[in-house]
Amino acid sequence: MKRHLNTLFVTLEDAWLFKDGQAVAVRHEHETKLRVPLHNLDGIACFGWDIGASPQLMAACAEAGVTLSFHNPHGKFLCAVAGYSPGNVLLRREQYRRADDTAEGGAAVRIAREMVAAKIANCRTNLQRCARDHPDRADTVASTVRALARAAAMARETAFLDRLRGIEGDAASAYFSVFARMLTVDDPGGDFRFQRRSRRPARDRVNALLSFLYALLRHDIRSACESCGLDAAVGFLHRDRPGRPGLALDLMEEFRPFLADRTALSLINRRQIQTADFEESEAGGFELKDKPRKAVLVAWQERKQEEIRHPFLDERTTVGLLVHLQARLLARHLRNDLDAYPPFLVR
Repeated sequence: MKRHLNTLFVTLEDAWLFKDGQAVAVRHEHETKLRVPLHNLDGIACFGWDIGASPQLMAACAEAGVTLSFHNPHGKFLCAVAGYSPGNVLLRREQYRRADDTAEGGAAVRIAREMVAAKIANCRTNLQRCARDHPDRADTVASTVRALARAAAMARETAFLDRLRGIEGDAASAYFSVFARMLTVDDPGGDFRFQRRSRRPARDRVNALLSFLYALLRHDIRSACESCGLDAAVGFLHRDRPGRPGLALDLMEEFRPFLADRTALSLINRRQIQTADFEESEAGGFELKDKPRKAVLVAWQERKQEEIRHPFLDERTTVGLLVHLQARLLARHLRNDLDAYPPFLVR
């Protein structure tokens, strides 16, 4: 079991990160703003165009197993500094073998379909929660809830990756077609309107918030993969592409509804995020401003500190540790300690 560690988020433009003894220090405008021992960190995520780090810190992070990643101000992943992948080389060889087994009913589809089915089921749980908390909206999401139940069952039975991707895409379209029904904030001007998922650029404020939270989730899951010896670049559903962490994207699927979507809905519905917290570009895209982006980071860290009972292990843990536990369960499956990969399903 991996001890739950924190992630340090750096959002100050022109900040400089350097090694200070056995700690990382953040300097801004010739003043050291923060100093954190490296052994207390699991990852460092930098968000900005002009944030730098010393080679000595990069080496120390690699040696300590702390992932140092760089993102643009909007949350898009740019690069990461990491040392040698930890763990048993036999585990990674087995991961590669199963990822290459894309035949009908092969190992890749058997793992990927569990992840996709869990994602669809967790999307359905979000809608059911909306219907339970807001009975006046139950009828408008009922048909989608039934459709997602059918889609999850189809995903578990399919033997082809292409078919699985089609099921996942159709289910995502159905889910996001009623996503706005879960927004309960009084929005007379329609500033938090949502019609469909859009990226690069985000065409509305809700999409901008979702994209930022998905970037945070990807950082955490990539760190979880690397920390237990898995290769974050080699996935089962998401195939190999230079610069893309395929396995991290695979594991993200089951956590998108539970972690990112719920956090976005809470921030909007509780008015912790306002329409004025976003700015619109000339191209029509939206992005979070600097100060509210920091508020989202705080909410994300607070969400990760909440406690939950893991549905498979039946143990109390923090939400932030869930991604590490799932990465380890996948590693146990690859080592044949588990007959199948048990995905994360919200109860």
